[in-house]
Amino acid sequence: MSVSLITHPDYARHLTGTGHPERPARLEAILAALSGDEWEEHLRRLEPEGVDPHLLRAVHAGRYIEAVQALAGNGGGRLDPDTVVSPASYDVGLLAAGGAVAAVREAIATSAPAFALVRPPGHHARPGGGMGFCLFNNAACAAEAARSLGRRRVFILDWDVHHGNGTQEIFYRRGDVLFCSLHQERWYPGTGEIEETGEGEGAGFTVNLPLPAGTGDQGYRHAFEEVVLPLLQAFIPDILIISAGYDAHHADPLGGMLLTAPGFASLTRLVLAHHAGPVAAVLEGGYDLTALSRSAAATLRILAGAEAPPLEDTPPEAEIGYAAVRSRVHDIRRVVRDFWSI
Repeated sequence: MSVSLITHPDYARHLTGTGHPERPARLEAILAALSGDEWEEHLRRLEPEGVDPHLLRAVHAGRYIEAVQALAGNGGGRLDPDTVVSPASYDVGLLAAGGAVAAVREAIATSAPAFALVRPPGHHARPGGGMGFCLFNNAACAAEAARSLGRRRVFILDWDVHHGNGTQEIFYRRGDVLFCSLHQERWYPGTGEIEETGEGEGAGFTVNLPLPAGTGDQGYRHAFEEVVLPLLQAFIPDILIISAGYDAHHADPLGGMLLTAPGFASLTRLVLAHHAGPVAAVLEGGYDLTALSRSAAATLRILAGAEAPPLEDTPPEAEIGYAAVRSRVHDIRRVVRDFWSI
C-alpha cells in the first residue's frame, strides 16, 4: 500500500527561537529517518498549498486570523509565553493547515492512508486564539474539509500527551465530529476531564481518556481495546483523522508517559484493523528528536502495510501499575456508555 506523505520545505520558515522545543529540526529528523529506507518507495511525496480561507474561517474567528497576520506582518511576537509568531509564521500556519487538508483529500481520493508532516502543530489552537505552540487548528481544518467532501461522520483521534483543548472546543457542541483524546491527566493545558463529554447536539461526541503519568504501551493498548476501538465500531466513521503527537514517548522532555516507538506502531495497527475507511494523520507534538523520528517512522511503516523494525526502545523505569490504568479506563467506559454502546 502507498502512503501520501504531505510536507513542505517552507515549514522550516516558522522560527521560534533558540532553545524552543517546537523547532524546524523536528521535521528534519523525521525526514532523515525515512531517507534510504527500503519501504520509502511506498511514500507518495506531495507539497500542499495554503488552506482555503473559507475552511480556516469555519474553524477560527476572523478577528483572530487577522491578528496573527498583523503580528507576523509587524515583525512577529508572541501569542502567549510559549507560542511564537515570526515574520513568516502566518503564511506557514496557512500551509500547515493546508497540509492537513491535503492529507484528508488524498486519503479520500486514493483510499490509501495519508500523513501530513506539518508544523507548527495545531490541536491547542482555539476558535479565538492560539496557544501551546499552535497557531491554527490543523486537524479541525482537516475535519471541515472532510465534511465539505461529503463525509458525514468524522472521528478525530488525538494521542498527543497533551489534551487537544482547541479541537475539543471547536466541536464541543456538534454531532458530526467525534473527538477522542488520550492524554496525561492533570497536565498542560489542564482540560480533558472524563466528564467533558460535549453539549447540545454534541453531547457524547467528546470522549476524554486522561491517563495516569507513567502509562506505557500496555496501558495505552488497554485503553484502545476497551474504549477507542469499541467507539470506532459504534460510530462507524466515514474518515479517521489522527492528531499524531509523539510526546507520550518515554524520552520526551514535555511529558511523563512511557510509550515506545513500537508502542505507537501497535496503536496504529489496532486502529487500521478496526477502521476500513480513509485515514489521515497530522503531526502534532513530539520534542525528543530521536524518539519523534523513530515513532513517526514506525507509524508510517504500519500505514504503508510494512512491519516496524525491532527497536531498542525500553523505558528507563517500570510502567505504572496496570491496575491503576484499568481502574481509570473502567471509569471512562462508565461515562461513555451513557452515550454509546461499547
